[in-house]
Amino acid sequence: MLEVSPEYAGQRIDNFLLARLKGVPKTLIYRILRKGEVRVNKGRIKPEYKLQAGDIVRVPPVRVPERDEPVPLAQGLLQRLEASIVYEDKALIVINKPAGIAVHGGSGLNYGVIEAFRQLRPDAKELELVHRLDRDTSGLLMIAKKRSMLRHLHAALRGDGVDKRYMALVRGNWATSIKQVRAALGKSNLRSGERMVEVDEEEGKESVTVFKVLRRFGDFATLIEAKPITGRTHQIRVHTLHAGHCIAGDTKYGDDGFSKEIRDLGGKRLFLHAYMLTVPLPDGGELKLQAPVDEMWAKTVERLSAPI
Repeated sequence: MLEVSPEYAGQRIDNFLLARLKGVPKTLIYRILRKGEVRVNKGRIKPEYKLQAGDIVRVPPVRVPERDEPVPLAQGLLQRLEASIVYEDKALIVINKPAGIAVHGGSGLNYGVIEAFRQLRPDAKELELVHRLDRDTSGLLMIAKKRSMLRHLHAALRGDGVDKRYMALVRGNWATSIKQVRAALGKSNLRSGERMVEVDEEEGKESVTVFKVLRRFGDFATLIEAKPITGRTHQIRVHTLHAGHCIAGDTKYGDDGFSKEIRDLGGKRLFLHAYMLTVPLPDGGELKLQAPVDEMWAKTVERLSAPI
């Protein structure tokens, strides 16, 4: 039994459990939620239920690893993530997450960025992800070291106080006139169990992304900036597809032929990168950060722009 203290009021039950049941696979946590094995005030709840102060949460028995038996992570990965830090103070870490590394364990993965940083910063007992990036997306990712910073940034994210900008390499010649895509997004399950997001104007959630052309490569490809106004799963990837220009290297929503041509130039990754971040700080100041693309991205774009 867990009683919800006032500081956790407003937090979703799934995020509350993910933070409490450290080491328990995310898939297991969602399974016990789906099956109704987690009760709040003796009643069944959905994963998106928001906690209230004084709620009594009952969790079925699940094995939680002891604090002194973290999943052992490769030293090389830990060093790579330590080197990816672009900003750190007593309450916040911001990293330039490499492509291919998940932000947290689950779905067959024992570890992610957050598990790694709990080993890198063992004295920071309240480490939590502020937001998420897809596994194959690179770029700026915030990790709160204090609960107060997490609450502050969550409020800023809800109130449009955070400005996130992404770069994406898309198929074709993006028209300058496409400055915004407003298309509601909903989720659907494929037979394989894989989660897909699609435009669903009837039942989907309102979703808006603002776009700007950064560089053109003839009619073959365009480098664009994407600024998500809302924060839906796979939003930029689905909105670019909806506009007729899928992202290079996107195995879910992309074009195999286009992705192969980019791979042949050395670009063996998803070309989506969170490169700029502006966030308000609790003291009234502002943090502005930029993160460079990796060498693979830079060399691929260089080859794209080389004369034939």
